[in-house]
Amino acid sequence: MDTFDVVVIGAGSTGENVAGRAADHGLSVAIVESELVGGDCSYYACMPSKALLRPVHALADARAVAGSREAAAGPLAVESVLRRRDEFTSHWKDDGYLSWLSDRGIELVRGRGRLSRAREVSVEVAGGSVRALRARRAVAICTGSEPLIPDVPGLRAAHPWTNRDATAAHSVPESLIVLGGGPVGCELATAWKALGSDVTIIMREERPLASMESFAGDAVLGGLRELGVWVVTEATVAEVARRRDGIVDVTLGDGPVVHARELLCAAGRSPRTHDIGLETIGIEPGDWLEVDDRMRVREIEGNWLYAAGDVNHRALLTHMGKYQARVCGDVIAADDADTVVPAFADSTAVTQVVFTDPEVASVGLTEAGARDRGFRVDVVDFDLGQIAGSSLYADDYKGRARIIVDADRRVLVGATFVGKAVGELLHAATIAVVGEVTLERLWHAVPAFPTMSEVWLRLLETAGL
Repeated sequence: MDTFDVVVIGAGSTGENVAGRAADHGLSVAIVESELVGGDCSYYACMPSKALLRPVHALADARAVAGSREAAAGPLAVESVLRRRDEFTSHWKDDGYLSWLSDRGIELVRGRGRLSRAREVSVEVAGGSVRALRARRAVAICTGSEPLIPDVPGLRAAHPWTNRDATAAHSVPESLIVLGGGPVGCELATAWKALGSDVTIIMREERPLASMESFAGDAVLGGLRELGVWVVTEATVAEVARRRDGIVDVTLGDGPVVHARELLCAAGRSPRTHDIGLETIGIEPGDWLEVDDRMRVREIEGNWLYAAGDVNHRALLTHMGKYQARVCGDVIAADDADTVVPAFADSTAVTQVVFTDPEVASVGLTEAGARDRGFRVDVVDFDLGQIAGSSLYADDYKGRARIIVDADRRVLVGATFVGKAVGELLHAATIAVVGEVTLERLWHAVPAFPTMSEVWLRLLETAGL
């Protein structure tokens, strides 16, 4: 049996960061992975999807300004877009990540890892043999999540695309149905429509991005329709069938049938915990792993088992998983875990950007979320189109900014921006939320003119300063 200070199961972005943080503290680390090192973010999610979307936004931005509009009359060069996407995924090879691990002295064990008992992991390696690993300090589960396929008659048998298929496709489907109005569904509907597919998006809710501010969902709904996407809201799917000629029929709950060449299921995520040996330590397989604020799995004696990233269901976003990983690695390495500042941003200051057109960026709580938590709130809105920097960015710029203020402490607890390129406004709001900076103090953070960041001055003026 090989012994290390730390054994990490899963070498996606979260697992890498747990391993790297622990190694930086001088601990010996083994990381177990059966697929590509780097995980979904690098090959099937964040990077390829944004690589598909960036040319879409660049062309739309050029067409939004007189002078460049006339020069940008042609369509996207699809082959070039897909080729650039392939470069961002390193052509689905993980050599660069292998060098990163090697440089830090982290041992990669290729194979499927499962807990076999407390502090022990068995790995099925190539050829069918089993390698046993023991952890002196900790085992960290970073296996992430996988696409949820709802229990709809015929859906699984129709072999729908998941995010993996939709971000890695090497040709444009002539038509595409997207099930789900969350970030994945909206982003990929935007990308493939712009690349030439006839796209329909079907969602149960009355608007996309149901967990965000309603004005954000309304703006994205309008943007999808303006792009030419057929959006079906407040709909249920009764049945799915793929014909012999490959066409997919989706029967809606109220009777109509929608047809397309491909079907993308973007209906949520489920934890990858069904086959990692949890039953050997008394945990039900297939469930999300509940952790404390230092990423320690609850109800496990000895504080040796950790879970970071999607698998703990605190915030299913790559950057929040990396944040949890840094906390996790520090806690594992600390002689006294109580000296490590516990994670809190993944519950109070979660950041997210949805790369639709218009773009949506948010941090912290929505108005409804703040009220649900018992805050006495002030809601401050401002039209981003009234900012000089926005008008310079695009002719007839349309957008909106909202901050949610804890009226008792006079600090921000949330912010949402909608409009072109608003993702670049987000980190200022994040710092204000995390730092609990009062509005009166923010007044002295003077935004440069003429930039879109001038919206901060206007928001504060609207708040009464």
